[in-house]
Amino acid sequence: MEEEVARKKISVIGAGNVGATAAFLIAQKQLGDVVMIDIVDGVPQGKALDMAQMGPIELFDAAVDGDLDYTATAGSDLVIITSGSPRKPGMTREDLLQINANIVGSVTENVVKNSPDCILMMLTNPLDIMTYHAWKVSGFPSHRVVGQAGVLDSARFRYFISLELGVSVEDIQALVLGGHGDTMVPLPRYTTVNGIPIPQLIPEDRIEAMAQRTRDGGAENRQPP
Repeated sequence: MEEEVARKKISVIGAGNVGATAAFLIAQKQLGDVVMIDIVDGVPQGKALDMAQMGPIELFDAAVDGDLDYTATAGSDLVIITSGSPRKPGMTREDLLQINANIVGSVTENVVKNSPDCILMMLTNPLDIMTYHAWKVSGFPSHRVVGQAGVLDSARFRYFISLELGVSVEDIQALVLGGHGDTMVPLPRYTTVNGIPIPQLIPEDRIEAMAQRTRDGGAENRQPP
């Protein structure tokens, strides 16, 4: 008889748009059982129940729970931090620095207390600074504290190229280095469509326009209240 392998436990801190979306995708792909934490009573519990009830439709059986208490996250293998004040129109990621540094510091302390062996993944902006801050507060080795910037930035660049050329994003490979913001560096020479570098397909001014749009992607995604 084969020994049953325990499903991973993944906690998402913050049940807003980003946190709830991440939690649902984790459950849908059955990457692990999910716990959502938020400070607003009823929000993580209600969203978790909605997601769990999607299981029979989307054909997943990962557990999804919501709570206000960090003890519910105890023993997590991965903790994803999305908590923080959102960027408002006109704000840079750096404008959020002091507000979100306090939030992330407190969240990280609670995470470490309950899941001292977990991996931390940061989604809160300003991403690079918050990742460093969480690493310092946690005391974890550097390989256990990561940020999601590169994947998101490369995806945005691929999307804008697909719009420009009218091709599928599946045919595009992109490389974006640097920080998650103004220091971001898309690399056109190493960005290809079916193996063809985009400088051979798109004028330089259009490439730079797409690169700048990628840098500004977070602000563009935010709508006025």
